[in-house]
Amino acid sequence: MPIEVRFFATLIDFVGKRKLYVEKAGSVRELLEFLESQYFGFKKQLEAGYIILVNGLNIEHLKGLETPLNDGDVVSIFPPAGGG
Repeated sequence: MPIEVRFFATLIDFVGKRKLYVEKAGSVRELLEFLESQYFGFKKQLEAGYIILVNGLNIEHLKGLETPLNDGDVVSIFPPAGGG
C-alpha cells in the first residue's frame, strides 16, 4: 500500500494536484527528496515553514525529517498559518 501525500494551499498549484501516492520512502526526508526529483523547486517552496504531518502528527513532535514512513501512511503538507 503506497504512502498518500496530501498538499494544501499553494502547493496544490505547484504540484498540480491535491494528493499523490508514493510507492516507497523510508523517511520524511526521503519523501521530500523524491518530491524534489519529480517537481523541481519543491523544497524551495517549503522554505516558508510548511507544517508536515504524518498520520495527523506533526513531525516536529516525532523525529523531524527522520520520521519513518510505512506503507499506508498519510503525509499532509500545510502552509504556515497566517492572518490578522
